Amino acid sequence: MAMLDGTVVTVALPRMGRDLNASLSGLQWVVNAYMLTLSALLLLGGALGDRIGRKRTLVIGVVWFAVASALCGIAPDDATLIVARALQGVGGALLTPGSLALVRSTFHPDDQSRAVGAWSGLTGVAGALGPFLGGWLIDGPGWRWIFLINVPLAAVVVAVAVWHVPESRDPEAAGQRFDLLGACLGALCLAGVSYALIGASGGLSAAAVTLSAAGGVLAGIVFLVVERRTAAPMLPLSIFRSRLFSATNAMTLCLYAAIGGILFLLPVQLQTALGWNALEAGTATLPITVLMLLLSARAGELTRRVGPTLPLVTGPLVAAIGVLLMVRVRPGSSYVADVLPAVVVLGVGMSLFVAPLTATVLASVDATRAGLASGVNNTAARIAQFLVVAALPLAVGLSGDAYTSANAVNTSFHRAVFGCAGLFSLGSLTAALLIRPVSPRLQDAPAPLCRSNMAANCPPLEPGPRAPQPQRRAPDPEP
Repeated sequence: MAMLDGTVVTVALPRMGRDLNASLSGLQWVVNAYMLTLSALLLLGGALGDRIGRKRTLVIGVVWFAVASALCGIAPDDATLIVARALQGVGGALLTPGSLALVRSTFHPDDQSRAVGAWSGLTGVAGALGPFLGGWLIDGPGWRWIFLINVPLAAVVVAVAVWHVPESRDPEAAGQRFDLLGACLGALCLAGVSYALIGASGGLSAAAVTLSAAGGVLAGIVFLVVERRTAAPMLPLSIFRSRLFSATNAMTLCLYAAIGGILFLLPVQLQTALGWNALEAGTATLPITVLMLLLSARAGELTRRVGPTLPLVTGPLVAAIGVLLMVRVRPGSSYVADVLPAVVVLGVGMSLFVAPLTATVLASVDATRAGLASGVNNTAARIAQFLVVAALPLAVGLSGDAYTSANAVNTSFHRAVFGCAGLFSLGSLTAALLIRPVSPRLQDAPAPLCRSNMAANCPPLEPGPRAPQPQRRAPDPEP
């Protein structure tokens, strides 16, 4: 639900703009209000799950998300919709990190790569399915149903979670204080920077833009200081001492900014510049969904066998080629000759790197920090998409009511194509320079996981160097 709502709205933007009489900046906030609270609170959601139980946090988040979705569906104007979307993001921050942490804490080490691959693939499928499902709903019962459909979906999720999902938590997290100050500072940082970027293209005065940007940057600096000094930080900066963890999150920023940028403007290009209806525009990206469903789990298994470097270098380059093929998408283009080849190549590239990226993030930290690691990585992905939606229209010259002009949208879209391809290429370069092969044993991380969960069927550890042991009269028996 969380990933689907992150992309389904983009197809509805032209129709929402007409029905609610909203400007481009208002539509940007419809997207970014959700991303703002989601990004700011993801780490807090992960910490809450580690403390009170990941399944419990997941269920609370799903119920919250459903209620906020219902408010979005009945919103009478764009201001109310923006507030409801912000509340939706709070629910998403509770349910998203817990789901991946449950995968890591529940599955046997031998099955984790496949499980994480399936999780990543289905997450990507949900994001890619959003435009297709949204187009069908928008041209049918109306755009409000892209939110209302979450209510029955939430009921199914809660039922499955309550009856079939085992509870897990981090015993060391009990009694720790929540870093509410850090969460507020993080939200202020993102809000200030985003308000400046959106306002710069929406007619905001230069003084207001400068003040907002300065306030956001200052809040970010204070956030880092607070996280460094507080006893129980929301974002322990020590986790970035892992070179592998830092590199994969840097990649995440690049790759998800590129994904967010191209999937934000492609539906607008297809509807406004090419004159397609919402269903046609949504169906255009369906091959991405199919490819990720078929290939993501296999990509996770490939990472387990050969390490992350190859898929993380190759996948973004393939995706960059797919994005560059979109320069052929212009008024008069056909789907089979111009749109389909581009989305197929993009889908193959995304399938190659999404699951390996997630698996590598989790392999870079101890299993007891799975909630934190997944929260940091999800936050990086959401922040990347949040900032690109705020900055991209300004960077490509799309502002005001220009999103209703076919010529303006077409020109801006082709500028965005080169920028997003560059971000994919930068992600590939980051992997080539900073990510080194990780052994399958390290990726599965059996020892910490087995000790924390007392799994009866954990495999024996491979022989290796042992730490010096105190002298005893007789040697201990082999485990």
